[in-house]
Amino acid sequence: MDYFAAMHAFVRAVELGSFSKAAEEDGLKVSTVSRYVTSLEADLGAALFNRSTRRLHLTEVGRHFYEHASRILADLSEARLATTALNAQPQGLLRINIPVAFGRKHVFRHLPDFLAEYPAIRIDATLTDDTVDLIGSGTDVAIRIGALADSSLVAKRLAPQHRMLVASAAYLADRRPIREPKDLEDHECLSFALQPKEAWYFRPTGSTSTELNEVAIRGRVRANNSEALLDAALADLGIALLPTWITYESVAAGKLQIVLPTWEALIAPGPVRAIWGVYPPKKVVSPKVRAFLSFMESRFGEPPYWDKAISPVE
Repeated sequence: MDYFAAMHAFVRAVELGSFSKAAEEDGLKVSTVSRYVTSLEADLGAALFNRSTRRLHLTEVGRHFYEHASRILADLSEARLATTALNAQPQGLLRINIPVAFGRKHVFRHLPDFLAEYPAIRIDATLTDDTVDLIGSGTDVAIRIGALADSSLVAKRLAPQHRMLVASAAYLADRRPIREPKDLEDHECLSFALQPKEAWYFRPTGSTSTELNEVAIRGRVRANNSEALLDAALADLGIALLPTWITYESVAAGKLQIVLPTWEALIAPGPVRAIWGVYPPKKVVSPKVRAFLSFMESRFGEPPYWDKAISPVE
């Protein structure tokens, strides 16, 4: 007996409700499907169907065997598709969704090399800071930053997400020194409009503790865009708590100074922050999606090149 063929015929007979439909689907004789089922029953030593009626009804043994057999066949099909996908050439239109500032600074700069490596891929990019419904919009893959919200999407970590306090030398020159987080209470803090409350959170760099020191902040400038807050810091308006991927060039060029370099700073407590690639759940990841995520992860590096540019962040 071809056990695989017999198991497949049995599963399809259950799902289609008859031997004849299962036989027709696979181009077999009804007698062949019947013989397969009889052989399985002989091997298992138990009846799979109750044949007292004209319709197919599984026995208890038949239900158990069907559950396991259908799972085995599904796993085999998925393994085959996944292996085939590994050898498939990444190609076609890749629809991506990226936060505006990160996309401009750290995705589009790498697209020439990506497209040179994968000449059969075309890019349709949407740059927005809004959370887009990937399935509803037909988006293949998105880059999201921070803590991931609960969802059915599949996520791949591309890089860590660090923040740092920065300010211009001119702003810091004639103001009270900042030696510990609570000293920020006497300073102009440039706050991010989307943070949950007017507070920043701190723990010593390298600490494994989950406890955070909450520090209330105040300031006359608030914005919902990180690039705008960076411009405000460069214009001597105060201290900003920004991702390292947006501040690293200004810090490396000496335009901004790092404040409290021995402290890890967050705009909110909660799960681990990172830069993620997310895509709708599928049994087999599209070669073009897999190629894009692997390429970007490799280009960002570990640690990412923006963190390497500023020594306080390892």
